Amino acid sequence: MITANRFEDVRLFVKQHDEKLEPILLPEKVPTSEAAARVLGVEVGQIAKSILFRAEDKFGLFVAAGDVRVDQKKVKQLLGGKKPRIASPEDVVEITGFQVGAVCPFALRTDIPIFIDESLRRFPVVYTAAGVVESMLPITFDELVAVTKGMVVQATAGERAEA
Repeated sequence: MITANRFEDVRLFVKQHDEKLEPILLPEKVPTSEAAARVLGVEVGQIAKSILFRAEDKFGLFVAAGDVRVDQKKVKQLLGGKKPRIASPEDVVEITGFQVGAVCPFALRTDIPIFIDESLRRFPVVYTAAGVVESMLPITFDELVAVTKGMVVQATAGERAEA
């Protein structure tokens, strides 16, 4: 069930999978990987950015380390269709139920494929958004894959750059 309090939706969703998972509210908004890393005192790569891509009428959510760029050629291979592009802010809200900057790979409004990039595996803990711009969820790579039922892929080109 999706409510107006998306943070609580995410909290309840992850608690169903593991009672120890607990999203945190931060003292300020963290709409970018860099801002989140600064506030949390962690590497930018530990911030798991969730990017919604659209290829024609198909959508897919790609979750990757904050210091890498998702490769559009790999997105096309996974989603099919013509040239994929990052979804519009309106599509993001309609498909995920979250605003840009707060998209997390849990408690989505629409059932879409979730692709978890290998770039996150190098960290013992990563941080996803948790439904609102001032929230994060600390989670291990294996827990992230299990809770999202995501497919682990190599969706990045390997270079370290903000996408």
